[in-house]
Amino acid sequence: MTKQTLGKLAPDAFGMLELPVIPADILDGFRALPDLTGMASDAMDELGIVGVIPASTLKPVDAKVRIVGRALTLHNIAEPRSVAAAVAGGVSGMAEIEAHNISEPGDVLVVQGVDNASNLGGMSQTIGHRQGQIGAVIDGGARDVDHARDIGYGLWSRSVSPMSGKWRLQTVAVNKPVSICGIAVNPGDLVLADGVGVCFIPRARAAEVLERTRRIAANEEIRVAKIAAGAPVSELLPKKK
Repeated sequence: MTKQTLGKLAPDAFGMLELPVIPADILDGFRALPDLTGMASDAMDELGIVGVIPASTLKPVDAKVRIVGRALTLHNIAEPRSVAAAVAGGVSGMAEIEAHNISEPGDVLVVQGVDNASNLGGMSQTIGHRQGQIGAVIDGGARDVDHARDIGYGLWSRSVSPMSGKWRLQTVAVNKPVSICGIAVNPGDLVLADGVGVCFIPRARAAEVLERTRRIAANEEIRVAKIAAGAPVSELLPKKK
């Protein structure tokens, strides 16, 4: 069934309505890693891929949550009118509902947004969660973070603010390339996030990163076993490549 938009945005605001598929074995492979973003970050360094953001910059609502999913992108900008003028106009410029409408189970909402105002509140989190989204990564503000925890919706954001985005921002694009903390993210890219940070992996390189990450995990498993067995420190040095 062909997806339809809701009319909140012009047709040219959408980059695509159907995201490319990331094979299930790749998603499952990342989910099985003992250290998600740490090991993936090491692999990305070795492969020359820039795409890691620390949790000190994009803070997790719940540091115990880990997510692996596909990027569903959204671009918000600041509302040019004053809050008073926007309220008087009576129509919000927010249109994240368009992204929720085309979301599929396992997607991660990735938002280039506005700081210190809410790009994603509790009602929107609930809709996204109902649609199968596993969480959101927001270069900007969010609110209702307790609600996100309560419903099991993973949330990483630059700031947390009680101020509504309803009168403070406009949605200008869905599923077009976005910039998250200076990192280019394309719709359909792989998103990894946990209590340590966020990794954005280009979809075309996901299998390559997984292979390198598994190698790192295997080497670390060997070193951990040696530590537990009482091996001298001289035998615990990392192997040279």
